[in-house]
Amino acid sequence: MPAELTPFSRREFLRSGLVMASAAATVPAFLNASALAMHRAAGGLTSVPGVPDDHILVVVQLSGGNDGLNTVVPFGFPEYYKARPGISIAEKDALKLTGGEGVGLHPALAGFKDLHDNGMCTVVQGVGYPNPNRSHFKSMDIWHTADTTATGDGWLGRYFDAECCGYGKGESGAPESPKPAAPGAPAAPAAAGPPGIAIGRSAPLAMQGRKIKPVSFESAELFKWSAQEMNKALREGYDTLNRRGVPESTKPAAHDTNANFLLRTALDAQVSSDLIRKAVGQKPLVQYPQQGDLAKQLSMVALMIRAGLKTRVYYVNHGSFDTHAGQGGAQGRHAQLLTQLAQSIKAFYADLKEQGNDGRVMTMSFSEFGRRVGQNASAGTDHGTAAPMFLFGPMVQPGIIGEHPSLRDLDEGDLKFKIDFRTVYAGILEGWMKADSKAILEETFKPLQVLAKSNRAAAKER
Repeated sequence: MPAELTPFSRREFLRSGLVMASAAATVPAFLNASALAMHRAAGGLTSVPGVPDDHILVVVQLSGGNDGLNTVVPFGFPEYYKARPGISIAEKDALKLTGGEGVGLHPALAGFKDLHDNGMCTVVQGVGYPNPNRSHFKSMDIWHTADTTATGDGWLGRYFDAECCGYGKGESGAPESPKPAAPGAPAAPAAAGPPGIAIGRSAPLAMQGRKIKPVSFESAELFKWSAQEMNKALREGYDTLNRRGVPESTKPAAHDTNANFLLRTALDAQVSSDLIRKAVGQKPLVQYPQQGDLAKQLSMVALMIRAGLKTRVYYVNHGSFDTHAGQGGAQGRHAQLLTQLAQSIKAFYADLKEQGNDGRVMTMSFSEFGRRVGQNASAGTDHGTAAPMFLFGPMVQPGIIGEHPSLRDLDEGDLKFKIDFRTVYAGILEGWMKADSKAILEETFKPLQVLAKSNRAAAKER
């Protein structure tokens, strides 16, 4: 029977979620529910000339719709204070930015201000897309797919499919398997980390490709095959599986059955699990904030980078920014979220600098939409449209990009966007990741100049 018609085909396996869980109690459940579709690299992630294997992108998603107007504060606009009498940020409290006329940062973003003053922070103002959608789910899907119809594969997934050529060979997405290990010896590590890792319960749509799927886990301890701890027979069988290696007949080009596919991906999962758990078991080089999950997520990312994983993209999440009530101004719920955000990213770059890896890592922060200009009756803000994005790292164009959207010329009470978010994606893909943005975004967008001039010149010499 053709693979497409089998009850459990390789294609369907790859399309399913790739989340490693520890709840598996049987081998079939482990193979079905765990992140077995990790792919093996042959030494490195790519052999494409000019593609920088050492460049890393970290994505920080601000879930719930971050209030951009209280994040990048337009203190020079009287309309701002008129629209928000109870939750606005006073001019005296706003952190002034060099080159930013009439705008500054929320006082909770002192960490961002420090990075900005050291040339390591870019504020991209008025980011959005045409005909904005105010649904959390729909708008997030638009950002994840880079498509205003909110359909298709993830934009980072398409990047993995196109650029990580050590992966994605053939329909299964797996390159040749290693030679079998010697009898009684464990399988030799053949992977240096999957191309995409997301910290969380589920892998984001943005990282879902057709051939390559990301690895997703909440904690390193959960990222393992734990049924072996429950049953001796299962442990012995699993150890035997991993000692066997993959016979020549299971290579993708020959007898590519579902059983062989699952065997290859099970071995990949074991290798990657061991690598990742060993990496995050180390101690960070700096002290991270104790409050919030973002600091924990970024500390794990820093540890994996320090361990030398060849992962290209890491994805973390921070929320919830859906501040319909009791948002607060300089103090309150929104301020707490921003404090955690700024302190975590500042600690992350301090850690990377101690490692000597800060120049390798660009971080991008975004939210699915901003909030409405006027505050509501509950001292909060409702779903809006355009909002700022942030880029971090010593390679970014420091300062402010773009003009703040008008507070007079509104779209039914919402800001009109100035910069299409896909031009930011294009700038990152072309400038930092050295990838074909037109092929990945499936449309032509003029890349925003996100790299500093010195880094743009260096990129041209590659």
